[in-house]
Amino acid sequence: MTLKLSPELANALHANDPNGLEVVDPVTSRVYMIVDGDTYRQAVEALRRQNDRNAIAEGLAQMEAGEGKPAEQAFEEMRERLRFPQPQ
Repeated sequence: MTLKLSPELANALHANDPNGLEVVDPVTSRVYMIVDGDTYRQAVEALRRQNDRNAIAEGLAQMEAGEGKPAEQAFEEMRERLRFPQPQ
């Protein structure tokens, strides 16, 4: 669903910092940021990349600590769970 800003919000957005406009829901008191779509998409992508890096670093740390499973064992379990044919 796409809504149009009221003239009041549009004026506040244009007069505000280019980093966005903070608005408050009067019913829940939750705070929201209104930012342009490109800024939002870039932020989401940057967060995804950071989460990926954190997950990789955590996996490497576990591997170096001798935790986890060998890759071949993990692949074997995935093949069984997904019912893929076993390699010959």
